Amino acid sequence: MHIINKIKESTKSDDSHVIFSFEYFTPKFPKSATAEALAEIADAFIAKVARMAAHGASFCDITWRPTSADVTVDLAGRMQTEIGVDTMMHLTCLGMTLDGINRAIDGAKSRGVSNILALGGDPPVAAPAAAAVEPAEVNGKGVPVCGLDMVEHIRLRHGDYFGLGVAGYPEAHPSKILEGSDVATKQGYEEDLVYLKKKVDTGSHFIVTQLFYDMSFFFKFVDDCRRIGIQCPIVPGILPIVSYRSFQTMTKTCRTKVPTEIRETVEKLKSDEIALAAYGIQLATEMCAEILRRGIRELHFYTMNREEPTLAVLQRLGLVKGGENETVPRVLAVKEEGEEKKSVANGAKKLTSLYAQTVRGRCAVF
Repeated sequence: MHIINKIKESTKSDDSHVIFSFEYFTPKFPKSATAEALAEIADAFIAKVARMAAHGASFCDITWRPTSADVTVDLAGRMQTEIGVDTMMHLTCLGMTLDGINRAIDGAKSRGVSNILALGGDPPVAAPAAAAVEPAEVNGKGVPVCGLDMVEHIRLRHGDYFGLGVAGYPEAHPSKILEGSDVATKQGYEEDLVYLKKKVDTGSHFIVTQLFYDMSFFFKFVDDCRRIGIQCPIVPGILPIVSYRSFQTMTKTCRTKVPTEIRETVEKLKSDEIALAAYGIQLATEMCAEILRRGIRELHFYTMNREEPTLAVLQRLGLVKGGENETVPRVLAVKEEGEEKKSVANGAKKLTSLYAQTVRGRCAVF
């Protein structure tokens, strides 16, 4: 099912209904590992996604790893078919040949994946600034070089089969933030908005934002998107702080502006992982609560492949129930007595049984 349809169906009849989704990194597969070890890594990943999806995720997505392209496609297919959760596969054109891009798109379709997050891809942090590729107007032919090209290419190749999402940057794309500054110029920010509108107009259904910690950037971004005619859903990307190292890496990579108070608290707690994680959960909970208060009903979590922080935030928001054995989403748990409740209980039992199994499968790389 296209994710945009899930968003519309979930929110059209109940303005207070909230949907949430989870993002995962494609796990690393050591080149020296045996086939059995590689299978265990893949199975452990699928089991983790299954456990989290059982809490009522609207969809899950998996990031693109060009060096493990076949594995990424295969895992996306397993998420879709074995777990049964609607899956969105990221696909970047950076470092990809046209044949590789087409193989990934076709492979996703053949595995039942019908949603793609179309991305240009960013050079490694250590890469020189010149390595960044400026957005092309349209692709038409040749190798896609940016997110806009990817949207057009996927549409040309497969029509309306795929539901497409694209990335949005509340603080503007990092390439628009000049060296020595922590914010984009007004011109750079506006140019990035215009480019985003082109991606939407070319065939994207919704926007997932880059992580942010300064809420004012996000709310201004939403208002500015509406101002220039972008009317599709804008899903905020939330990254609970889980460790000092990941916080530093992600904010540096994304060039995220971190409010002074948050930065100082993180620095103060960096040597106490438990206290830092607790702060990260509380901060993410407060951010999500404010987002929901402003009327936005979708939340997308960058899980960093960790279960506890994201689920803790959702429990504090009252969107999932707490407790070791309570996997039934709150929206289902409050059903009325009778056949409807019986149906929900049976469904939950089936989900728990399915997601508790580690279904071994063969990755395409094996």
